[in-house]
Amino acid sequence: MRLLLATDHYPPFIGGAHRQTQLLARNMASRGHEVTVVTPWHGGLPTREESDGVAVHRVRQLRTAVPALVRDRAQRHQPPFPDPVTVRSLRRILGDTRPEVVHVHGWLAFSVAVALIGQRVPLLVSAREYTYFCATRTMLHRGLPCSGPSPRKCLSCASDYYGVAKGVVTAASVAACRPVLVRKMTGLHSVSTYVHDVTVEHLCGNSEAAGRQWVQATIPSVVDAEIIPNGTRVEAHLDRLPQEPFILFVGAFRKVKGLEILFEAYRRLDSPPPLVLMGTFKRDSPRAFPADAIVLTDAPHDTVMAAWDGALFGVMPSLWPEPFGTVVAEAMSRGRPVIGTQIGGHADIVDEASGILVPQGDVDALEQAMRTLIEDPDRREAMGRAARERARLFAAESVLPRFEQLYRDILALESVEADSTGRQLLSET
Repeated sequence: MRLLLATDHYPPFIGGAHRQTQLLARNMASRGHEVTVVTPWHGGLPTREESDGVAVHRVRQLRTAVPALVRDRAQRHQPPFPDPVTVRSLRRILGDTRPEVVHVHGWLAFSVAVALIGQRVPLLVSAREYTYFCATRTMLHRGLPCSGPSPRKCLSCASDYYGVAKGVVTAASVAACRPVLVRKMTGLHSVSTYVHDVTVEHLCGNSEAAGRQWVQATIPSVVDAEIIPNGTRVEAHLDRLPQEPFILFVGAFRKVKGLEILFEAYRRLDSPPPLVLMGTFKRDSPRAFPADAIVLTDAPHDTVMAAWDGALFGVMPSLWPEPFGTVVAEAMSRGRPVIGTQIGGHADIVDEASGILVPQGDVDALEQAMRTLIEDPDRREAMGRAARERARLFAAESVLPRFEQLYRDILALESVEADSTGRQLLSET
């Protein structure tokens, strides 16, 4: 099968969605499929390369069309509307690779949908967050789970997050592009039950989708539990970890990740184990971290996986409805229980035997959950064993066949629709 995977972000940049596309691409290539990846170009990176049997194309945007004007190598985000330079490049790549299925994630989907106009190539849209109907991608409004998009709410949230000018453009663009995406969409993949439900309601449930058929599947992210050592790069980070067992947080240092809630709950503990934070700083990162916390930034994946072996448990107290929570499943694959939150994808990963889910933003509940896992080693170890077993649900051998079946279902639906269209045209003539 010829697959084209399009995504807003891709390694070498660090992030859960980045790595998920890479894992899917590599594993599909290893299973005999012809895989092409398309992602935005960044300064200092090649426009095309081969990696592990996957062809990676990095396409320019309007703002990077002239190489001489690009003077930095920072990660660039795809605009929330069809970029004309990107669309032109996508059409060329589509013509060269002739994919049977296009699988897209992120705001790049809007450019892909326009590039596919006039072509009968099925489009699978991955909902790994709330990208297609939430301008801030968090599904939060004033710090609480949002009931759904509306012009006033979206403009308010986007203006607070991006600034007024950029916020207005972002909110308006996302709203305007939704129907374009739905018209071209053949299938919807969601990473969790919660993401599926809200995406169907707020993306697929609008009037533009009336009468349309599409394939729907909820398939979790792939957990790669293997550690591939990378010499001194790994050791340089691991040497900074405490010698005694510690509490571990992994993720972007963003407000929506609940770091401030974690810090307050941790301060209430009596003589707690060390707190280790592994992630990346963002513009909304907390200004103050606990003085005795160990903060490791931009750690590679193999380092993170190795760090779990020294942890007592993980704590990921997200304020937003976490779409899935790959780091939660990764911790469980290493035999570590996790404290997560109740609304969102954590509910698909953690059960009562393998961890503890607390209400979003509830400092008291988080404090009590941490005390339980610190003070009851027998329960903690039993949860760790259950967590390792449950993590098998998210291993490649469990997840990848489901993606292959999803691709086959999409091709089957596209074939039926093409046949129906052909019969209709014949009857009309």
